[in-house]
Amino acid sequence: MISRRLLLGTGALAATGAGFALAQSAAEQVITAVDVHPRDYPTVEAVRWMGQEIERETAGRISFRLYPSGQLGSETDTVNLARFQVLDIARVYLGAVNNMFPATQPLALPYTFRDEGHMRRVCDGDIGRDILPTFERRGLVGLAFYDSGFRSMYNARHPIHTPADMRDLKVRVPRADIFIEMLDAMGANATPIPFGEVFTGLQTHLIDAAENNWATFQSTRQYEVARYWSQTDHCGAPEALLMSKARFDGLSSADRDLIRAKARESVPIMRALWDQKQATARQTVLDAGVHFNQADTEAFRRAVEPMKRRWMADDAIAATVRRIDAHA
Repeated sequence: MISRRLLLGTGALAATGAGFALAQSAAEQVITAVDVHPRDYPTVEAVRWMGQEIERETAGRISFRLYPSGQLGSETDTVNLARFQVLDIARVYLGAVNNMFPATQPLALPYTFRDEGHMRRVCDGDIGRDILPTFERRGLVGLAFYDSGFRSMYNARHPIHTPADMRDLKVRVPRADIFIEMLDAMGANATPIPFGEVFTGLQTHLIDAAENNWATFQSTRQYEVARYWSQTDHCGAPEALLMSKARFDGLSSADRDLIRAKARESVPIMRALWDQKQATARQTVLDAGVHFNQADTEAFRRAVEPMKRRWMADDAIAATVRRIDAHA
């Protein structure tokens, strides 16, 4: 078992990475994969399917070892651990890491995608294929994009209909500039805290609100302490399945091709599970008595437009957003 304390100890990181790499002999080929979500979450299930397929096609020569439920830290932690060769595969939400990977920033801007189908077509097409290789600049290989749904607001105080209702709310956001500026533009007090601390933060009133998708709202049981869901659909940023470039490059050409192929094939597996999970999670939450309302999305679009224009002053971001807008 890998010790989280050991992995996250800054002073021991390099030594841990070297020791862990030595522990994986060429014969074993054990690939470690991590996720902050629980073991039955669609992203975890998709990576498990991917590992089973690879193990079957290699007759057990390559196997996967999964660490779900945030066992090895936050998404930012696990991205860095993969970069430093301490672990192999990390599934991360792009909103949490787009400071590190600027090419992903257009995907995380508010109201970039028209709907979930639009987001999927963009990620599956030329735009997604152009973005995935940019992870290699920081020691990672982009294997695939997964869904993360459209995010909305939930809080412990009252329904949110317009940005005026956001005033004075302390809203948890990922530690990313786009999200902090977006929530500030909506009139809230953006409060970046780790994903794993949201439930306790809501419970102790460190924060008043958070924003996420139905599946995460339900699977983390945050609906037990945040009883108001307001449908803003303000961000549809996807997730990325990333692998340590050093580990990937150390595999044979045939094994690299197999991993890429099975990662691509895992996407429709994930999406089928995702569609089912979103529907059942929404119903579970509503059956538990959470108050639902449709927010005035046009009012929220207007509120974030100046912030979005500032980001699009960057020529590269603007060019990608125009390609997204033009995508059928």
